[in-house]
Amino acid sequence: MVPAERARSLARELADAVVAFDDGKVVELCRIVLDEGLDPYAAVVEGLSPGMAEAGRLYEQKEYFVPELLSCSDALYAGLELLKPAILASARETVRKGTIVIGSVEGDIHDIGKNLVKMMFESADWTVHDLGRDVKLDRFVAEQERTNADIVALSALMTTSMLAMPRVIKMLRDRNRHVRVMVGGAPINPDVARKFGADGYAASAGTAVDEASRLVEELRKNQAASP
Repeated sequence: MVPAERARSLARELADAVVAFDDGKVVELCRIVLDEGLDPYAAVVEGLSPGMAEAGRLYEQKEYFVPELLSCSDALYAGLELLKPAILASARETVRKGTIVIGSVEGDIHDIGKNLVKMMFESADWTVHDLGRDVKLDRFVAEQERTNADIVALSALMTTSMLAMPRVIKMLRDRNRHVRVMVGGAPINPDVARKFGADGYAASAGTAVDEASRLVEELRKNQAASP
């Protein structure tokens, strides 16, 4: 089998192994990638990442639930742990799709949903700055300014803590009119997101990356059109 065909075959197997949350198989395949001198970055973007995207699709369709998605994430990271050193050693420059700051707003200690969203962005090759949970409102502003992130993603699981979201959004807009803000969490819906002044809304981890990609595309078009 020629190297290109071999690489494609291994990528398909990697994607399937992530969907099957088979950590051992993912590690075995990644070692083969390294042993055979194949491109480790291609193994990530053509194998591990599509596998995680498929897991997200299954989650969105309610064929997978949180435990399955977390197990897929474990398989993904088992592969990344092996491949990332080789990618860094090759000094390969990769084009990131966007930069995002993410966190659960002040007063909310729940982070499983936020962590799922973070994992989806990482697997889609975004630069992710995770502030964690119960994040002070001004930290979102400071981190966006420090990183010049395209997107700030706010998570809340409680109706009490979600009331901090419009305050954060106003603070962000007062400092940077270009930043795009998306919100999500159990008490949030599209109407609430609009009322709060958010640019986007993600109903689940499975839709978050698509929504953020739409916002980044919109942002870059607007910036290109500005004098």
